[in-house]
Amino acid sequence: MAVFQEIESPRKAEKAIYNKVIPAGEGWMHELLPGQVLRIVDLEGNQAVDTLFFDAENPEDHYSATATITAQQNIYLTTGTALLSESGKTLLKIVADTCGRHDTLGGACSAQSNTVRYSHDVLPMHNCRDTFMNLLANYGDTRYEKRDLAPNINFFMNVPVSPDGNLEFADGVSAPGRYVEMEALCKTVVLISNCPQLNNPCNAFNPTPIQLLIWDK
Repeated sequence: MAVFQEIESPRKAEKAIYNKVIPAGEGWMHELLPGQVLRIVDLEGNQAVDTLFFDAENPEDHYSATATITAQQNIYLTTGTALLSESGKTLLKIVADTCGRHDTLGGACSAQSNTVRYSHDVLPMHNCRDTFMNLLANYGDTRYEKRDLAPNINFFMNVPVSPDGNLEFADGVSAPGRYVEMEALCKTVVLISNCPQLNNPCNAFNPTPIQLLIWDK
């Protein structure tokens, strides 16, 4: 397994063309142009940021956890990781990372998975899958549908894998101000749910805001 080496970014926040704070539990959907760089900042630490990517020219060709893991022979994402689509196309590349590693196995929380993992009384709680579906429905492009919700990336989330192959949703490895940056290699749509999860320690049982910055090529 690859050893993480912290890679800081040379980009300055004051030079960004876009700067937005996303409150805990809310979402964001935005198109990146080729060469643009997106930074996701964990403002208070231990937040989980559920994220999907789509080829803007062909939304059915979305991010693929399987293709990405197979290509890099590593289940965790960090600097240098190419984020591949179902067709094998490179959508983005991680160009800076001050967290250490990011999960692409745990998936997004949903009303149904919450009841299975925790209890039936959590069914009405806000969840990432509902946020995803709401954003897709209101994006204004009918090519994006519920069926395009694939296994996603969980930036900053710590999901160790035990020797017997089980996943554990553990306390985060991030800290306030840590970030990950990705350069878009083609026109790419980004779909984010800033996770509202209160039932496991992926965000220290305290969902917090994130910051999104974009720089031009």
